[in-house]
Amino acid sequence: MSRIKKAFEGKAFIGFVTGGDPSIEKTVEFVLEMEKGGADLVEIGVPFSDPVAEGPVIQKANQRALSAGTTLPRLFEAVEEVRKVTQIPLVFLTYLNPVFRFGYPAFFKKCQASGVDGVIIPDMPYEEQGEAKFDARENGVDLISLIAPTSKDRVQRIAKDADGFIYVVSSMGVTGTRREIASGYKDIIASARQVTSVPLAVGFGVSEPAQAKEIAKTADGVIVGSAITKLVEKHGADAGPHIQAYTKSMKDAVISG
Repeated sequence: MSRIKKAFEGKAFIGFVTGGDPSIEKTVEFVLEMEKGGADLVEIGVPFSDPVAEGPVIQKANQRALSAGTTLPRLFEAVEEVRKVTQIPLVFLTYLNPVFRFGYPAFFKKCQASGVDGVIIPDMPYEEQGEAKFDARENGVDLISLIAPTSKDRVQRIAKDADGFIYVVSSMGVTGTRREIASGYKDIIASARQVTSVPLAVGFGVSEPAQAKEIAKTADGVIVGSAITKLVEKHGADAGPHIQAYTKSMKDAVISG
């Protein structure tokens, strides 16, 4: 059983951290703190100069990480450090440019070698996944598809070909915490489940336990990024214990959903 598949044996909580914010060493620590708090899978954001899908919170985290000298090779090293102590599933969230520059075959081979289980590329449309998906599958890495509210008649086509899990985007716009989560994700999940058994996890805007509990009634997992990134912004290198406590509160809510 793959690590990602194992993460969804129950309702999953998925946390996110921007790699290299505030340092590579702290990224390793924050991943481990999320695991201690009950996270089932962790996304590591590869910082990029133009993260078009991100709101202000994660944009600033990207800037901090790049200013600290974070590179893709250094993030692979961070994953290798995490793998020395845990088998928690790890997914890179990266924009296409760093992957393209690295080269698809070399990138996915390095993912496999270092212990990256999956990759999310938000600015790569499903219709253009072909070459990257081939190299990902060749190396046993899941190229994870996103389904957004705008997908409409493409939902089932994307879902049929999905690997790992499906990232269901809850809301239009960019990442960031929201007071209310639109209910449209329920229709996406219902449609996708007609054609696939791949787990579906909902993200974009989720920040509070009550939101996580409600989403978990329908989805297989809940994804949180900006709320955790805010803790890093506020506490910097000392964010670890705060991340663990927050993760526990969200995981408890997901379980109760």
